[in-house]
Amino acid sequence: MAADLMEKLSGYLGSPEPAVRLILSILIGYPFALVYRRYFFHQSPSTIHLFHTFSGLALAAFNFGSQLCHSAVCIVVQFLLLRLMGRTMTAVLSSFLFQMMYLLCGYYYTATDQYDIKWTMPHCVLTLKLIGLSFDYYDGGKEASQLSAEQKKGALRTVPTLLEVCGFSYFYGGFLVGPQFTLRSYQKLVSRELTDCPGQPPNSVFPAMKRFSLGLVCLAIFTVGSPIYPDSYFLTDDYEAQPFWYRCVYILIWAKINLYKYVSCWVIAEGVCILAGLGYNGQDENGVYQWDACANMLVWHYETTPLFTGTIASFNINTNAWVARHVFKRLKFLGNKMASQVLTLLFLAVWHGLHSGYILCFSMEFIIVTVERKAMALVKDSPLLTRLSVSPLYPLIYCVQQFVHWLFMGYPLVPFCLFTYDKWLKVYSSVYFCGHVFFFCAYLILPYLRMVLVPRKREDEKKEE
Repeated sequence: MAADLMEKLSGYLGSPEPAVRLILSILIGYPFALVYRRYFFHQSPSTIHLFHTFSGLALAAFNFGSQLCHSAVCIVVQFLLLRLMGRTMTAVLSSFLFQMMYLLCGYYYTATDQYDIKWTMPHCVLTLKLIGLSFDYYDGGKEASQLSAEQKKGALRTVPTLLEVCGFSYFYGGFLVGPQFTLRSYQKLVSRELTDCPGQPPNSVFPAMKRFSLGLVCLAIFTVGSPIYPDSYFLTDDYEAQPFWYRCVYILIWAKINLYKYVSCWVIAEGVCILAGLGYNGQDENGVYQWDACANMLVWHYETTPLFTGTIASFNINTNAWVARHVFKRLKFLGNKMASQVLTLLFLAVWHGLHSGYILCFSMEFIIVTVERKAMALVKDSPLLTRLSVSPLYPLIYCVQQFVHWLFMGYPLVPFCLFTYDKWLKVYSSVYFCGHVFFFCAYLILPYLRMVLVPRKREDEKKEE
């Protein structure tokens, strides 16, 4: 009967049943958080772990049925690795290899040529959680002087129990779509430390409802816009017959709408974390309580920044922070920042899946960010460009810059969403690989522009620095 009801609901909404189940599961997090606040906040840690474990398992069963066994296997194996191998680099490497190989095998055996909501979707979130857990446990065995400020916050001084790891892994606010958070943060939640009212549930209902409302607006934009600008249109003869400018503008609008699929889920899930208390982030310098510890999106900054680096900094924040903390910064031993960046982006591409589109997307991101940083350095060093950036002409410059930003933000998203070589190559060919041409030409031209626009004296001073 429940299956028939879901089938009717998905038909009424005009969305695939797995997508309807997913969004309902994220929304169910709010009643779960209210139950936690009302009945479990003052209970023992073991009782709270059980509540979080069984609520998360219920969501997993609702979405993926018996395939929830995959998450259970990985959680148990991770616990055993911590217990049996202890605080060793061998345990960290074993955890990394096992969790990543399990995820990649899942991708391999369930892969299709389109976006599917299946057990590998929450499992990629879980993979980072469990790998991060091994790093944090390893860091807990070091002296405080050997750890960075970030590592100190996450370091685990005692080995967690299996029940604790299950509660952390299945917590309903982060199990399906994130955000990433450490076991130490989860432990603070369970011990009632994450509240603005000591000993009482936090006053977080209003902040949670604000994120919930914003998430619904983002979801409405995607729901209304995605049928108008579908992925499938890229592969039609009609798209190829359109003028070049139309094809480019379609990519721009399609990307803006399509990204709201992720934005809406993350913002709604953040509201669940805030309601439960996990989003508590202390007070700012003015004594105002902050609820952004689980913020995965800075929506206003995301919409207004004209910079690609600004978009990256405001999008999927917790995952980017996890990768920076556990991959990029731990590759410092290579002694080469660019090599660390390349390997970090390669890790992100593989973590997303085995399709060629992911590799192309993140390689394009690397090229775009490299060019943008060179361009920003040129503006800073050139007196003429610096004056233009603060002149009355800047609003016009901003509009042009924002158009270029939005257009080429959508450009790498094409292979990311179309996955396979035959699809993204068809689209890129139809727009004459304009993104690659633009950024490769910019990369080659920028040194000559620097020679013309930057006074030799300033250039010499910079080299001396």
